[in-house]
Amino acid sequence: MRAIWKGSVSFGLVNVPVKLYSATESHDVSFRQVHEADGGRIKYQRVCSIDGEEVPYSEIAKGYETEDGEMVVLTDDDFKELPLTSSREISVEKFVPSDQIDPMLFEKSYYLEPDASGAKAYALLREALLESDRMAVVTVALRQRSSVAVLRVRPSDSGDVIVLQTMMWPDEIRVPDFSVEIDEVKDSEVKMARMLVETLAGDFDASEFEDDYADAVEALVKAKIEGGEVKRTETSTKSSGEVVDLLAALQKSVAAAKQARGEEAPAEVEEAASEAEAAEKPRKATGSSAKKTAARKTASKTTAAKTTAKKTAKKAAAKKTTAKKQVKKAS
Repeated sequence: MRAIWKGSVSFGLVNVPVKLYSATESHDVSFRQVHEADGGRIKYQRVCSIDGEEVPYSEIAKGYETEDGEMVVLTDDDFKELPLTSSREISVEKFVPSDQIDPMLFEKSYYLEPDASGAKAYALLREALLESDRMAVVTVALRQRSSVAVLRVRPSDSGDVIVLQTMMWPDEIRVPDFSVEIDEVKDSEVKMARMLVETLAGDFDASEFEDDYADAVEALVKAKIEGGEVKRTETSTKSSGEVVDLLAALQKSVAAAKQARGEEAPAEVEEAASEAEAAEKPRKATGSSAKKTAARKTASKTTAAKTTAKKTAKKAAAKKTTAKKQVKKAS
């Protein structure tokens, strides 16, 4: 790794010389825009929206658009007037309990490595953070912009290391504009949900999860290069419109989780299953009775229709007989 920043951590009268390394890197699959016919890459020109002319880099400036749509052009001289800082100090403001920091505030992570001369002070700060279960809230200037961040200890294969995590400003966190309103939750449903949580409880291991999409893209590209037939992965698009009994669904989930672990379903699950089945039977019985009643009505209508048809046929036959008799008399 290559250090991206050098400075020192300052807390009280103690200074710890450190180097900063980026702690994360993205492995997202990226694509290029190309011409489908020949694979040529697509290029874009920098064109002015007013005169339609292409603009060279030397004539491109930064602009700030106001709320009413007015564009204010800012030059390099304008930026020199801003209160930018070149401080090389990570200043500890306070030490706070770890559970008081909302993880949603975290933005970018960096590893802190001490210089040889500051190794002991680094170790002391690390142990103090661990034993107190606190994070250090700090201010730091990265890329000439002041940021709020925290220092915390993270275990690694090479030992515990201090991590600096920059944070977003409070006004950058959006407030949800919706509310979740539900009917009353039954005690039996809460009990079964808690049992499902306990059944699926475990320790987090990031290595258990894989980026299936990236693997699928690599396999697809490999198949295209080798000239083989690309097999399309089937995906389910079914969506159930049925109203699912929540308690029954939870019970089945617990039973399935237990079975996957080679365990037997607890007695509470069996009892819940019996209760769910008992509650379901009246519904099925009601539905069955309704179907039978409808069938009887349909049968009655069919019989009545047949009777009417027979009467109509008899009347028609009688009319034909009368007509024949009249013809004979006339002759």
